[in-house]
Amino acid sequence: MHTNLLIHETSPYLLQHAHNPVNWYPWSEAALQKAKEENKPILISIGYAACHWCHVMEKESFEDENVAALMNKYFINIKIDREERPDLDHIYMDAVQAMTGSGGWPLNVFLTPDAKPFYGGTYFPPVAAHNRMSWADTITAIYKAFTEKRNEVDAQAESLTEHLVKSNGFGMQTVQGTVFNNESLFQIAENILKQADASWGGFGKAPKFPQTFSIQYLLRHYHFSGDELALKQALLSLDKMIDGGIYDQVGGGFARYSTDNEWLAPHFEKMLYDNALIVSVIAEAYQITRKEKYKYVIEQTVHFLQRELLHADGYFFSALDADSEGVEGKFYTWSLAEIKECLGQDAALVAAYFNITEKGNWEHTNILWVKKNSTEFALEYGIAIEDLMSKIERAKTVLLQKRNERPRPLTDDKALLGWNALMCYALCKAYAATKTELYRHLALSNMEALEKYFKNNDQEWKHSYKKEIAKIPAFLDDYAYLIQAYIQLQEITGQPAFLEKAKTLTEKVIAQFSEPETGFFFYTPCGQQDVIIRKKEVYDGATPSGNAVMAANLYYLSVVFNYPHWQRAAEKMLQSLHNAIVKYPTSFGAWAALMQTITVGLQEIVIVGREAATYLPELLSVFMPNKVLQSSDTKNDAFSLLMNRYVEEKTFFYLCKNHVCEQPEADFIEFLHLCNIKSSKLQ
Repeated sequence: MHTNLLIHETSPYLLQHAHNPVNWYPWSEAALQKAKEENKPILISIGYAACHWCHVMEKESFEDENVAALMNKYFINIKIDREERPDLDHIYMDAVQAMTGSGGWPLNVFLTPDAKPFYGGTYFPPVAAHNRMSWADTITAIYKAFTEKRNEVDAQAESLTEHLVKSNGFGMQTVQGTVFNNESLFQIAENILKQADASWGGFGKAPKFPQTFSIQYLLRHYHFSGDELALKQALLSLDKMIDGGIYDQVGGGFARYSTDNEWLAPHFEKMLYDNALIVSVIAEAYQITRKEKYKYVIEQTVHFLQRELLHADGYFFSALDADSEGVEGKFYTWSLAEIKECLGQDAALVAAYFNITEKGNWEHTNILWVKKNSTEFALEYGIAIEDLMSKIERAKTVLLQKRNERPRPLTDDKALLGWNALMCYALCKAYAATKTELYRHLALSNMEALEKYFKNNDQEWKHSYKKEIAKIPAFLDDYAYLIQAYIQLQEITGQPAFLEKAKTLTEKVIAQFSEPETGFFFYTPCGQQDVIIRKKEVYDGATPSGNAVMAANLYYLSVVFNYPHWQRAAEKMLQSLHNAIVKYPTSFGAWAALMQTITVGLQEIVIVGREAATYLPELLSVFMPNKVLQSSDTKNDAFSLLMNRYVEEKTFFYLCKNHVCEQPEADFIEFLHLCNIKSSKLQ
């Protein structure tokens, strides 16, 4: 059996390739130096453990002895886990998109010996097809061009690198005057709704991603403006996903995206960050509607996370693979015969409920998919809704037990700081919405684990952790999401230490990541030597932009610590991107939410007194997305919002704006009424 240098890595994705006949190197100074010394081009191949087409290309090409021999002869071959090194993925993905107009994974990019890209693509087939060269022919042609037309290759690499540097400005335009006006907020909502699928929910055509930022904006737009259309589209999108195959009807949790418009067939990989973002937005939907369906889905998703991604020490693993036994989705799909065998007399009813047929609803098998809501189905089949749901729940329990006997998809068991912080934040939101103590406990336990394991002896935060090894300096996203989680933990606990930690990290980010000329933040810290450029990311993609989250953090903390310069910094970032946010809100959803908050105004809410902890859960459960919340059951003059508020044996509620407060209210119900009246409504 072949063994290459990846055998010494901890990433499951890299370890998957450790026995390829390709002489893979991890991204390292040694590999980069070897390319320079031997004057060889570099091939970097980027993917991740749960990537279906990454597995396909490995089996077809990287395990082929003859293909591997060509790769070893012509290139220094480097394998990269995009989740371990998102900074490298961002750079080289941008390069391939500039060259080809599209991107994806696996990402295969050819570099000069000084790591500058000159050619690349995604999946390459093992044999020529549809005007595409085979992988073997491609690498042969690339090497020939490198050796025979070196000047042209170097010129292409320089030109492409220069393009990457210039595009790092992402067309910023500072808008004169205020951008925080109601007109912009209505325009954002209108532009989101222009892309809405009014029949099946979501936005745009297949493949369909959850787009939780757009859903969140519409929920909040309804809250502030009363726009029923915005609410309808937001809830339709959530309902169709929850009923669809993108949601695991048996085990809970969401897959990454749907390959069709109707949410039937997902790309079956399950990512921690997707589930964090979806739980966050469903929590808001529950606060607005109080629909038990949303509370149930939060509960089932958290159970999935506990069961399949939670380490005993409190941190979460990254993902579950799409494949098992070499087949995408095999773990999650069912034949009608299996349903009959498992469920006996209830099989026909359950099969009808989940649209399971003899010939299959997807590729000769069945994905569990609810096409009719439970009430409609119960009426059609003449069964009481309570009896129906009881049978469905029993069936889910039986099917989950049966499914657990199957060979499991691979678990990507590395833990990532940023994704864990997103999950911590989501658990805080779930607790706030539902008052379920388990979620609060999990959030606190998770943060305790992050603080314990994601630092080495240097006490600097690291991006990745596995097998007692924390490595790779934390990126902007890691810090931004971590600060956001600390802020939310303070809200649900009243513990001021979390705010102090958030402040300390914010000061660190400003010192190590900021670009003073623009007010934005680089993705990588100053002093990092192994990237050809320092990228600035502003688009909200599968996860929110670190810059958008940092802007929101700065704005929130500016109120808590009375730092107007942080408020101005956040507003400056929004002004620079205003036109793009309004015109393309589905690509700037997290930014749009902050613009929404600033425009309608922050409510500063304070609970001080001996019963503060008693009232806090009740207050948290009320939907007020535009708030800063501090509470204390003891005297605390360290924060301006709490200063001189404590009265022995009393509990008072304060509603403030710009640190100017209404008269303290002793009656909680009256206080909620006051908050509702004072909440800035759009006209």
